[in-house]
Amino acid sequence: MSKVQSYRDLIVWQKAVDLVEHIYNISQNWPKHEQFGLTNQVRRAAVSVPSNIAEGQARQHTSEFRQFLFIALGSLAEVHTQLLIATRLGYVNQNDFGMLEKQVIEIQKMLRSLSSKLRA
Repeated sequence: MSKVQSYRDLIVWQKAVDLVEHIYNISQNWPKHEQFGLTNQVRRAAVSVPSNIAEGQARQHTSEFRQFLFIALGSLAEVHTQLLIATRLGYVNQNDFGMLEKQVIEIQKMLRSLSSKLRA
């Protein structure tokens, strides 16, 4: 296993950036009246996930990195909730929600796994 030189080397960070891209693409056609509401909220929460992974990895102490991974998990829970709301409001179809939900669950598992590996 090679040593991580940068947060960009972390697969979980890469997948979180992919999720952000998908959320931006899917939310671009949401109603204009949601621009400063749900659209902005889900985008900000999504961006927070890879941002916290990056910030945590850049910290000097493992305990700090773990704390930022937990913050990323919290943001991911926000994303999931907001996507569910958007689906119930008819902004996201079931197929897109299913694809996004799979990404969210995969990233959650990866964050938990990485956090547990840093527990030493």
